[in-house]
Amino acid sequence: MTIDLGALRRNVKTLLRGLDGSELWAVVKANGYGHGAVECADAALAAGAAAVCTATVPEALELRAELPTARILVLGPASSREIARARETDLALVVSGDDIPESVAVHVKIDTGMGRWGGSELRSPTREVVGVMTHLATADGDLAYARQQLERFREATEPFAHLTRHAANSAATLRLPESHFDAVRCGIAIYGLSPFGTDAGDDGLEPVLAWTTEIALCKLLRAGESTGYGRRYVAGRDTWIGILPVGYADGFRRDLTGTEVRVAGERRRVVGTISMNATAVELDRELPRGTPVTIVGPGVPLEDHAAVADTITYELACGIGAASARARRVVVDS
Repeated sequence: MTIDLGALRRNVKTLLRGLDGSELWAVVKANGYGHGAVECADAALAAGAAAVCTATVPEALELRAELPTARILVLGPASSREIARARETDLALVVSGDDIPESVAVHVKIDTGMGRWGGSELRSPTREVVGVMTHLATADGDLAYARQQLERFREATEPFAHLTRHAANSAATLRLPESHFDAVRCGIAIYGLSPFGTDAGDDGLEPVLAWTTEIALCKLLRAGESTGYGRRYVAGRDTWIGILPVGYADGFRRDLTGTEVRVAGERRRVVGTISMNATAVELDRELPRGTPVTIVGPGVPLEDHAAVADTITYELACGIGAASARARRVVVDS
């Protein structure tokens, strides 16, 4: 598993060029969407991001230990003990209701149509309130509804325009300039993945994550023989298959059967049932043990795998990252 921090920095700079002066805040929750929170936060800040965002106080405290001067905003709820820790370590918190904690920077969240976190209105803010925000439900698809949310947000916050206002996620940053306000919160886009499930290169973004392995065993299945649990793949003719030492324990999910990887530079189909520690690919010839395989990388973007699994790149990236303890993780700077 290779993480290219150079690509991440270039993505941040690409996004900044479209903001016309608004700040970019890098979202590094869930261990940087599986890419590594500390390294990615540091690289994003070096490229011009003005702040970083996490989901929880413990995530923010991990960053604070390594980035003592960074602006850090916690997007999710915090317990009383966590509020105290936020106060001690100069974290900013998002609050959804009327109970504003004292002596800590607060961003009040308004629910304009997401139907999740956030209050229904913004009352006269206390001196702790430094920002006001909302979150868009459909910026990756239904732009008309997203614009309705933005109009509700604009109307609700007009009397408080002196506060920092922010609404845009990655999709809105790329498609809705009117959503930029004072700052945008970009997660998936800084990692070079498309919030639309399309080619991220269309928006000038480069994937940060690559994932490679090798053939551990090549074997010939005779016609009628099968591979894997449940005999989901039965060879219709004599067929070479390569066994990869990767499975769902590594984040290569069971519903990725039928996707393709690159074996010795050529796309090959994943066949049979993906097991915990092994995956089979169909080959056109015998290949030696150690033949390189690209699971995610040039020619096999994560978006392709997401389409096969009927999910989003966010989920796959987080799953790969969470399971990466078995993988050798390499951080490079291109």
